[in-house]
Amino acid sequence: MSGTILTQTRPLTCAPSRAARELGLRRREFDLAVHLGRIRTVPDEGGGGRRVPRTEIDRLLTRTDSLRESVKAAGTAESAALMGIPAARFTRFARLGLITPVTWYPNRYRAVVWLYLAQELRQFTADERNTRLLTGRTPEELRELLRTGVDRRPRNWRGRHRGFLLRQADGPWARAGAVAAFLEPGEIDHLLTDPHERAYVRTLRPAPPVHGVPGSPAAQLAEELMTADEPDEIDWLRSELTQAVTAARAAGPAPHPEPRTPAPAPRTSAPAPQPPGPAPGTPGPATRPPHPVRPRASRGLRDWLYKALKSPSWTTETSSRPSRS
Repeated sequence: MSGTILTQTRPLTCAPSRAARELGLRRREFDLAVHLGRIRTVPDEGGGGRRVPRTEIDRLLTRTDSLRESVKAAGTAESAALMGIPAARFTRFARLGLITPVTWYPNRYRAVVWLYLAQELRQFTADERNTRLLTGRTPEELRELLRTGVDRRPRNWRGRHRGFLLRQADGPWARAGAVAAFLEPGEIDHLLTDPHERAYVRTLRPAPPVHGVPGSPAAQLAEELMTADEPDEIDWLRSELTQAVTAARAAGPAPHPEPRTPAPAPRTSAPAPQPPGPAPGTPGPATRPPHPVRPRASRGLRDWLYKALKSPSWTTETSSRPSRS
């Protein structure tokens, strides 16, 4: 007796949500691992976003503990405790750009809460060159910068996020879109004079990290943090976008949109066919003339005529008027 054995083939890729469950990571940890390049993803052939190769999951299953530790992020208070310094000193370090945030989220008061990699904080503390900053008095030149209100946390985060977007970009035009994501639309229009290139780069601009529905205060805050606001940073991004577009042109022109074809007119029911009329110059069918309408006599005259016809004395004259004898 012969039988049929059915084997279920394992998919080559899986969705990020399933990959996070198999690796034992929370979704925020998984996304951060992807941003940092710890987990490799590939574009979905169906256009549904990024997917994780099955081989990548198999490679990481034996090192999930180290993977989780490498993406551990901490806020200001926890970061200061990890470094053994007061929270105020840690905030000064972050504002001066000595420590770069890895991500952020808005709290209920719509204030930005910056998060830092615990692994990088330990490395900063272990570096002997930073011992004087951790224990001694802050140098005068750094205190002068703090008095001017310097805060390099948004700029440093943008630089880190730009590196993530460039790693995820598929093709030279997508790289140009990744750079354009940090410039205002007016800056893009000023640099790209070709309307097709300008429209194509705009469509390839990645959106800011999702922290609320479109138009909400959290979404507006994400848009502000994503956009460069310092003159030297804007100039540098303009130069980088120009170079990226030049490289994209060398690889191939920006695709032009296909011309729109007019929609077919809606079909309507045809009117009922009418019998053909006579050809020009041909007499139509003969019509019967209407019967002449005879005047009706009044009732009194009609009775009088009836009696007169019955009477023997009725005679006919040549006159048109009847008479009685």
